[in-house]
Amino acid sequence: MADSERTAEPVIQPGLDPEPELPARPAVRIVSATLGALIAFAGLAWGANLYRMVGWNFLAEQFLAAVLGMAIAVVFVIRPLRRDDPTGNPAWYDWVLAAIALANGLYVAVEYPNILSTFFNLPLDGLIAAWIFFLLVIEGLRRTSGWSLVIVVLAFTAYALVGHLVGGDLQTREVELNRMILYLGVDTSGLFGLVLLVGVTVVIPFVFFGQLLSSSGGAAFFNDISLALMGRFRGGGAKISVLASSLFGSINGIVVSNILATGVITIPMMKKAGFRPEKAAAIEASSSNGGQLMPPVMGAVAFLMADFLQISYADVAIAALVPSLLYYLALFIQVDLEAAKDGIMRVPAAQIPRLLKVFARGSAFFLPFAVLIYALFWQNREAENAAVFASIAVMLVGFVLSYSGSRLTIREVWNCIVRTGLSSADIIMIAAAAGFIMGILQYTGLGFALTLLLVKLGSGNVFLLLVIAAVMCIILGMGMPTLGVYVLLAVLIAPALIEVGISPLAAHMFILYLGMMSFVTPPVAIAAFFAATLAKADPMKTGWAAMRFSWPAYIVPFLFVFSPSLLLQSTSPLGIAVSLATAAAGVWIVSAGMIGFGFRHMTPTTRMAAIIGGGLLLLPPEFAPWAPYANIAGVLIAAGVLTMEFLARKRNVASRGAPAE
Repeated sequence: MADSERTAEPVIQPGLDPEPELPARPAVRIVSATLGALIAFAGLAWGANLYRMVGWNFLAEQFLAAVLGMAIAVVFVIRPLRRDDPTGNPAWYDWVLAAIALANGLYVAVEYPNILSTFFNLPLDGLIAAWIFFLLVIEGLRRTSGWSLVIVVLAFTAYALVGHLVGGDLQTREVELNRMILYLGVDTSGLFGLVLLVGVTVVIPFVFFGQLLSSSGGAAFFNDISLALMGRFRGGGAKISVLASSLFGSINGIVVSNILATGVITIPMMKKAGFRPEKAAAIEASSSNGGQLMPPVMGAVAFLMADFLQISYADVAIAALVPSLLYYLALFIQVDLEAAKDGIMRVPAAQIPRLLKVFARGSAFFLPFAVLIYALFWQNREAENAAVFASIAVMLVGFVLSYSGSRLTIREVWNCIVRTGLSSADIIMIAAAAGFIMGILQYTGLGFALTLLLVKLGSGNVFLLLVIAAVMCIILGMGMPTLGVYVLLAVLIAPALIEVGISPLAAHMFILYLGMMSFVTPPVAIAAFFAATLAKADPMKTGWAAMRFSWPAYIVPFLFVFSPSLLLQSTSPLGIAVSLATAAAGVWIVSAGMIGFGFRHMTPTTRMAAIIGGGLLLLPPEFAPWAPYANIAGVLIAAGVLTMEFLARKRNVASRGAPAE
């Protein structure tokens, strides 16, 4: 095997598999399926308000304790101690730990009011239960998400114990280990806080919605729509990847799952059309990474952001709309110009389905999205409640409609429920770990100290603080799951940005965008590495290419911090229109400069001029008093570059004796 082929197979980190498979042994299948179904039913029943309807009144913490116990148990049943275990079946100690986790969760669920009432007396049963949760969550996290987030949690825990000995800005108050563990395992600022609540009550209904949509043929429908719409244009395979990944990624919200769902089709298609493996993988990685930034769903993080900011999910989705469209506009332009530069043509006509036929067969799949959007934006329902209604709509469509041989049955709905529970168990581990981090920051005062330190490093200069924050977002996010990335940044970075006057929504959107860029930023570019595996490409080359294709996500967050109109927060329709027009034009011109192709292959000087002109156009008018003049200069430079390129191309065509297109 050649060296290039060997390097194209990166080691996949534990826990990054989007869909854990049911084990082969009957006993293990029964236990894991039962626990998975119970987890899914618990979250769906909460989203449907069934508990209140039947008169069950209990604390949210009691509910979370029971679900957490089941989630830890199922992790120990389906995830072996060692990733390379050839059997994949749980050992005797896995069964013991699963039983302990389940019993502990049920005990805390029943006794939580008593534990809470004696909290300050350090109750023995509460302390034991908190320690069990802490240790088993750490091990469950290692099995599902690898070592990166485990190391972060343990590092914060260790610092909490010695932080009072550290001098300077990062000094914390002295804490006693057992009291801190009890606080983390019982208090709503720790384990049973906002992150776990969102992870159980909001994420589970949306995971179920995505499972139903895939099993009913919805994912195949969106792939076919993308193929029918984009296959007839140059570089059609890449454009199909961009469109399909944006559609599916918005529903799914999980980068790796999106890559595996759409990349298995689009990457071979791009390679066959003429894209080099690294570019094909990079386009798929960038497209899938942007899916979690695209409304209407945006994955779990958007719902968590709404709760952090105490605003409706609709407000978050509206704010995310323009930046996500700019991201995909730039990606679409780049793949188009890349195809033109390399002479890559359309998808063969025989492989392109007829658009009207695809719509006729699958247009009913738009109904669940209409229900979801109506429930969220017009009825102002809670996100989890809207997801339940959308899931019912999918089932109505799926039982009636057959698409590409896929049709929902009672058995398949049951399988979707089980898969929802198993997939959600991984997310619950991440949410529990994030709760520990938030609890430590609050209990020790470290969060406040970090905010003050960042503000001091910024020295009152907002732009400098944003640069420091951007670098930290990318570094802290490397190798971590999406939910963990956002929570860590929301408690470490966002408060410092808000402290210097940045609006809370802009601050949280900033950290979300820069944190997500860790998925395509080497050296730990998870999305790029997975896509490279499918493409049999070099992972590092894929990562650098994905960075280039994703360039707007490194720049646009700085723009919307200074320009509320890009988040649709401005009250002036004219201001919004001007900002959108200049931003879109800037994205187009910079993308041409990045690729090195406009109407023809650009010279280095022309490329630099295009990037400068587009960069000036990107500056929001609110950035500084001179920004509107910079926009005008950008228009002039861009117009000059495009005119020169067009005339030069026309001369080249004429010199070859062929008619200009």
